Order: sequence, then structure tokens, then C-alpha cells
Amino acid sequence: MAFVLTQTINGVVFGMLLFLLAAGLTLMLGTMRIVNLAHGSFYLLGGYIGYTVAQYTHNFFLACMAGLISIGILGIVSYKTVLEKKFASETLAQVLLTFGMLLIISDVCRWVWGGNPLAIPKPELLQGTVYLGSIVVPYYRLAVIIIGALILIFLWWFQEKTKYGAIVRAGVDDAEMAQGIGINISLVKTLVFSLGALLAGLAGVIGGPFVGLSVGLDIEILLLAIVVVVIGGTGSLRGALVGALLIGLIDSFGKSLLPELSIFTLFAAMVVVLAIKPSGLFGTK
Repeated sequence: MAFVLTQTINGVVFGMLLFLLAAGLTLMLGTMRIVNLAHGSFYLLGGYIGYTVAQYTHNFFLACMAGLISIGILGIVSYKTVLEKKFASETLAQVLLTFGMLLIISDVCRWVWGGNPLAIPKPELLQGTVYLGSIVVPYYRLAVIIIGALILIFLWWFQEKTKYGAIVRAGVDDAEMAQGIGINISLVKTLVFSLGALLAGLAGVIGGPFVGLSVGLDIEILLLAIVVVVIGGTGSLRGALVGALLIGLIDSFGKSLLPELSIFTLFAAMVVVLAIKPSGLFGTK
């Protein structure tokens, strides 16, 4: 029983981290139709920036803000200078451009921070542990679950209950009509892309203390985020949450029970979902 509880909590924690990453990716893909293969690089670079700030300031909150803001700005610059151009409107062009960004960011990270694995120190306030029945759970992992839940609530409120969320939905449904009533579609898309990048940067810092940071992690985490989005359905926050928790649990139990088949189990789940519902669990046809 203790084994099941431990692996379940670990799976939920990792799932919440994947949700932060996949929420940004599903916003870009579902609402803007942009295939951003550099999303994992945004995660890694945000984590490295947070690591550097944490080393100099010994303040985890400042590290989170640094990773969040810097990658948000990078998202704006990337979209305005590369992805907004007319020649990048095709999917193939988006794939090639963002894959090139992935390689550039990866090489920059290797050049600045080296190839050795790094970890962001946990904040002092969250360095303890708590007993949940017969198992011991670090405070930090519980905090990750709470942070993921709060961001989920914020994104749902923004998308469904605010005027700006309605503007985003209107811009996606009919961009020409939205422009006709005075909505700046270019600004809306820039801010949505920046929000997705910002979430990736924040996830990189939050995941730094227990996942670590290393060159190559960007591709690994990107593949998991894509699996989450495919399972949940593009453009669906609920789908991103369910898909992330599902992949987190499969990853946790798979690595413990079937370590040699852990990668297979992740992609097998995606294949099963696609075979039953090609649009994903909560995707639209």
C-alpha cells in the first residue's frame, strides 16, 4: 500500500509539472495553430536562468520570476521576429523554424552552463517533509501540486470568465471579423504565445529541484508534453490536465514496475487513445 501511495503522489507531482508545460503548448497549438518544437527549450532555458538567479540571490521566488519573465519576453521576441512572418504560416515552416530555435537554445545552454546535470536548491520554507499515513512526502512536492492547481484555476478563469479570454476565442474563431470590430489580432496572438512560453519558463524553474537540468532534457520534456496534448486534445485545458496526470502516473509506475518498458508504456497510452478517439479525450472533431 505504501508503494502505491508513494508512486501515486510522485506521478501526480510530475503530472502537475507536465500540465504547466503542456498548458502553454496546447494554448499555442489549439488556439493559434502554431507547432512550437522549441517549447521544451523554453522550459530548459527558464530553468537554467532560474538556477543562476537562485545561486546569486538564494531566493527561490526571484528565481521563478526571472525564469518566468525572461522566457515570456523571449516568447514575444520569437513570435514577432520569426513566427508572425507570412512565410511561417505553414506547418512545415513552423516545424523547421522552431526546431532550429531548439538547436540554437540547446547549444547556448551547453555553452553557458556546461553539460553537467544541475539542480535548483529548494526554498528553505519547503525543505521539510510531512507524514501522510505510512509514507513521507517532501513539502516541496506538495507545493508543486498546489501551484499547478492554482495555475489551472487562473487559466480557466482567464479563458472562460474574462473579456480578454473572450477576445482570444473570438480571434481564433474568426480573425477577420474580430479585426473588423477593432480587435488587434496580432497583439492577441503575441500575448497568447508569450503566455505559453512564460508557463514553460516557470515549469523549468519549478521542476529544477526534483527533475534537474541537463542538456537534452529539452527534447525529453517536449516529447512528454506533446504526448499529453495529443491524449488530452489540442486547445483543451481540461484535456491537458487529465493527459498530464495520466502520463505522470504511467511514468511513475512504469519506471518502478517495468523500467525497461517505461518509454513504451507512455507512447502505448497515446496510441490507445488515438485509436479510440483521434481528436484526443477532450478534443473537438
